[in-house]
Amino acid sequence: MRRKIVIVGAGGRDFHNFNTTFRNDDSVRVVAFTAAQIPGIEDRRYPVELAGPLYPEGIPIVPQSQLEELVREEQIDEIVFSYSDVPHESVMHIASQANAWGADFRVLGTRSTCVKSTKPVIAVVATRTGCGKSQTTRRVAEILQAMGKKVVSIRHPMPYGDLRRQGVQRFATLEDMDTHECTIEEREEYEPHVVAGNVIYAGVDYEAIVREAEKEADVILWDGGNNDFSFYQADLTITVFDPHRPGHELSYYPGEVNLHLADVAVINKMETAPPDGIETVRANVRRYRPDAIIVEGASPVTVSDPSVIRGKRVLVVEDGPTLTHGGMKYGAGIVAAQKHGAAELVDPRPYLVGELKDTFATYPGIGSLLPAMGYGAQQVKDLEATINGTDCDAVVVATPIDLGRLVKIQKPSVRVEYSLVEIGRPNLTDVLETFFQKR
Repeated sequence: MRRKIVIVGAGGRDFHNFNTTFRNDDSVRVVAFTAAQIPGIEDRRYPVELAGPLYPEGIPIVPQSQLEELVREEQIDEIVFSYSDVPHESVMHIASQANAWGADFRVLGTRSTCVKSTKPVIAVVATRTGCGKSQTTRRVAEILQAMGKKVVSIRHPMPYGDLRRQGVQRFATLEDMDTHECTIEEREEYEPHVVAGNVIYAGVDYEAIVREAEKEADVILWDGGNNDFSFYQADLTITVFDPHRPGHELSYYPGEVNLHLADVAVINKMETAPPDGIETVRANVRRYRPDAIIVEGASPVTVSDPSVIRGKRVLVVEDGPTLTHGGMKYGAGIVAAQKHGAAELVDPRPYLVGELKDTFATYPGIGSLLPAMGYGAQQVKDLEATINGTDCDAVVVATPIDLGRLVKIQKPSVRVEYSLVEIGRPNLTDVLETFFQKR
């Protein structure tokens, strides 16, 4: 009898765990994946092309709300937890439910899931969504390029479309994102790399992805998503911490894993964080990872035309995941609006259209901000309608992409940009030079 398993996930880590641990194991049968966190990714099927010969019909993907029914009806032996940016307490709630329903509960670790690359791997990860990992990754890539290294980035998965077409994806131009019909969330992560002249890979099958990336790379740069740990065996792990959320590095899964993996701890946002928050994070790093190199950093915001903001009633559009499962109450857009003298932050909630109403119902703590949700064509349309329907003077766009390529904003708008700036020494240049000298 094959041991029956359900993988609880969100369209990313779940597939990787299957590929590395279960795909070729004929002693188990993965009955289903469940989908959580991301809207519209359930009711699909993990295709046979990716599932392999043990699954000639593929594997169904069902809503997590059906988990209990599935476990009881199919007499599931084991639930494998496989998504990220979750409070420890929530993980154990699912574990407790699994045990009550009769199933074992399992969380896979680095030895089971990290693929070995033939090239050096530098992993940039974080303790929470919204820590500033993306700008840290861009800074690392910039330093490596200046060192004469050919850098290829591999991004944590966001396969929200046709999985058959998303096994291995390569992005070197903006048109590549159009070809792959990328969501706004995908573009937020890929576009900055492409604009900087870098190649970035993503997809579903991360063994196949790294083998392609190795063909054109001197070094692999893992660009982690949410607060997940790397899919590859890292030769250097850089973990980003957010002192605006002190203590979260000890209370979220798998963010705490990244604390314990950190060779380098980047304490970001020091220009805006409270001193006690900075000291809490620093103390936790020193306690649990005493040998880690601490790099202090800031993420100052810039806008091309502050006059669009000054004295105006503005709608602030922020990075979606940071506001939703990241739990942040503000981002770079709010900082820019306050810095440049906005007269008022306009609440978008009276003007929400379509699926954005569901987003605010699911995450009621978002407040007077508009997350740039765009997991599908309808959400993009709803975002555009909400922006243009909001009674405001101007729009402050604080996503990492040129949102105007996807959404026609009919009001004056300004784009907010931000990058990592290291404070003092050691800095990331010191870290990377020492890393390659030792190799």
